Amino acid sequence: MSRHARHRRHPRRSWLVSLTSGVVTGVVVGAIAVVTGVPGASTPAQADPTTPTSGSSITVSANQQDKDLDNAPMPDLSVTVSQTKDLLAQGIKITWTGGLKSDIPTNATGGADFLQIAQCWGADDDDEPDRTKCQYGGFGTPGAYRYSTTTNPDDVAEQDEEFTAYSDSPFNPTFTGIPFQSATGDWVRSVEDGERIPDVDPAVNQFFTKFNTNEVAWAGSSTDGTGSATFEVQTATESPGLGCGTPVNQVTGGVKGSSCWLVIIPRGTNDVGQQFVVNSGLSWDAWKHRIAVKLEFQPIGVRCTIGAAERQLAGSELVSDAVRSWQPELCGAEDGAAYSLIGQTESDALLAANGTTAAPMALTTRALKAPDIVDRLSYAPVALTGLAISFAVDRQPSAAEGVPQEVTDAARLPFTELKLTPRLIAKLLTNSYVDSLPPGADRSGIGYVDQTSPGHNARNLTSDPEFLEINDPEWAYQAITAPSVADLLTPLGRLDGAWVLWNYVISDAEALAFLSGEADEWGMIVNPWSSTTPSEGNGGIAASYPLDQFPRADPIEQPAVEGPDGAAAVNLVTWRPYTNNLDQSANLTLRGDGLILGGWDITATPPKYGKAARQVPGQQSVLGLTDTSAAAKYQVYTAALLNPAGEYVAPDSGSLLAAASAMVADPAQPQVVGYDPTSTEAAEAPGAYPLAMPVYAAVNPQMKDANDGLADDRGAGELRGDYASFIAFAVSSGQVPGTGTGQLPDGYAPLPQAWRDQAVAAAETIAAGPVATPAPTTTPRSTTTTTPPRTTGALPPAVVAPAAAAPQNPAATGQAAGSLVGAATPVDANISAVSGAVPIALLAGLLAALAAAVLPRVRRRL
Repeated sequence: MSRHARHRRHPRRSWLVSLTSGVVTGVVVGAIAVVTGVPGASTPAQADPTTPTSGSSITVSANQQDKDLDNAPMPDLSVTVSQTKDLLAQGIKITWTGGLKSDIPTNATGGADFLQIAQCWGADDDDEPDRTKCQYGGFGTPGAYRYSTTTNPDDVAEQDEEFTAYSDSPFNPTFTGIPFQSATGDWVRSVEDGERIPDVDPAVNQFFTKFNTNEVAWAGSSTDGTGSATFEVQTATESPGLGCGTPVNQVTGGVKGSSCWLVIIPRGTNDVGQQFVVNSGLSWDAWKHRIAVKLEFQPIGVRCTIGAAERQLAGSELVSDAVRSWQPELCGAEDGAAYSLIGQTESDALLAANGTTAAPMALTTRALKAPDIVDRLSYAPVALTGLAISFAVDRQPSAAEGVPQEVTDAARLPFTELKLTPRLIAKLLTNSYVDSLPPGADRSGIGYVDQTSPGHNARNLTSDPEFLEINDPEWAYQAITAPSVADLLTPLGRLDGAWVLWNYVISDAEALAFLSGEADEWGMIVNPWSSTTPSEGNGGIAASYPLDQFPRADPIEQPAVEGPDGAAAVNLVTWRPYTNNLDQSANLTLRGDGLILGGWDITATPPKYGKAARQVPGQQSVLGLTDTSAAAKYQVYTAALLNPAGEYVAPDSGSLLAAASAMVADPAQPQVVGYDPTSTEAAEAPGAYPLAMPVYAAVNPQMKDANDGLADDRGAGELRGDYASFIAFAVSSGQVPGTGTGQLPDGYAPLPQAWRDQAVAAAETIAAGPVATPAPTTTPRSTTTTTPPRTTGALPPAVVAPAAAAPQNPAATGQAAGSLVGAATPVDANISAVSGAVPIALLAGLLAALAAAVLPRVRRRL
């Protein structure tokens, strides 16, 4: 008996269960609203229920936790953590007030009046973190070691004595080394039984090193004592030594992820017995002032019902974070299936899904484009997302005369706003900046001969006159020199996102002229190997755009060094490697890892180039191409882009919805819409983000189930039914924003109502099978153009059901839009309406019950 047949035998029971669960949910939600609506006066740190996304922002302060406040380096310190629950491998924002103007580190000191941030593990019922369980000391820099030394044994705190080897001669100072106890039960010790263990470097161990630690050794405050930092949260997957998120079975049933701690350590102007800050933040005299926040994780891994059908999805990476969130609800539902997203080019996924044999459901932004192939797919919009340019660029003021004092005072603090034009992106994508090419190679193709004759091309984005003209004047005083701001971190392979980005670039007249070989107003020229004009510089081979990939077209090479220990040659891919995907680009941006090539290592077998360590916070200079959901997950800053209406707009929910309202249909496949920068609709949408992208689930309704090839003529195959159920969930419960399982993660905008209606209709068509097939369309042969096809009719106004319609042309300010990650902790909410929460929630529960009973049955009733 099939799973569908078993389900149909008890229809009344299913409806009754759904109705009952909806009522119970309504009552529970109402009760929670009443309970959580009143802040607890005695609770030192609590989640802020008004936070738009996570609802778990927490603010803590020194006067709540510091046990020696009278001697605290920052007694007025107050720290807000953007998210503390439902955590994954992601980024979180940490902001603070009450700090002191920070001094930057030097080669001999850790700086002064700064914060350090680390992640520690511990039991769920621990009241406070244990410093031996903290991932700290990986960089091995002054003030951030895992050990401390002193010539005066009296400087050792009583709490540090068990970790101390006292001096036995003037040449052997007293050494205190805080061990690391891993979540796996292993220890890394540099001192045992009062004796120092020789040849043990606690900064280099099997659990963390400078290459993978997530600690922040220096986070500075501005002159007003405020500051911010983005912290990389690691799970047991990234850091087995911490083990955060490891599944733990609960006595009451269910599974939760093991919790961990976030620790903020304020450092003053000097350590005990020292003139400066040079000792470890784990030393008791520093550690006792730490502020700690408990972090709660989602359990890592996927747990689905035993025997659940396994279904594959293929294509767009842009929807991967949403699928991860939806998966537990989908596979945990009655008759639910487990869905796995496999890496495949969207165009290849569409071709497979267009057939009649069993294939993964395709996820795509663009319609099927294959000469002489009939498009038989039904397209269901399931996500509204987009590409984003992520950046992590810290201030590095020039030492030249004339730099304003306020600029110098802001050294090492991060830039939070950045504007880009299509032409600037073209320069980044074509290796037209000097530092994007290997330094020992012949770079005369872009006009660079040597330092005395550098030509007109800027070293990197931050020194480009075009960039400086449109961005904050403070950028002009920076001395940022890194190859990771001379190009973008881009993924290898073909993807719809590449086509969208290139199409945005060539829709701009100035960018198109630059690609053709025309110099900009300051004399900068395109790398000839990326030019659309054939020339001697590119061997007579002209480039053609748009492309669905990011080629490293220049065959430039830094020559090998002769001799047995000579360094190997360096080509463009070696110099500036690709990332694996868009998600990794955002993660690398967060970590300050620009994939910069390290030195030649003759001790390796065989000798090879190493990898440079990631740039520590305060010294980061990275640009990357990512997607809006990954940017939100890792909490990286994103650039505001010039749109066809002449406004600079950054990605957020509002700008994505504004772009959706301006999207036009593909004339070859009217089921699919896209943002066409050359359209009238785009020119009349000043609030639209120009790299917004819909994601469609696409299936041929005539597809047969591999396990049910003889399905009856109604076509109610298991495979198509499960695909229809995925779509139905994605456009209903899956559109509720939040960080919990089954919700829509940050970085996506809830679908307009018109899109949801289209998706439901497509799901019905897919579930019905061959009885109802869409009118086929055929892609004409040879349709390559420099601009995308478009129609004159715009998509109906975007509506976020059921509340309100998104404005078609919201006013833009011309400044970078708000981030995708939510605001800092707001004030306590007014709770005067709490008395109405229960009846409203009960009514919502009843409505949810009806929806819960109807939506999953889309594929079963056809």
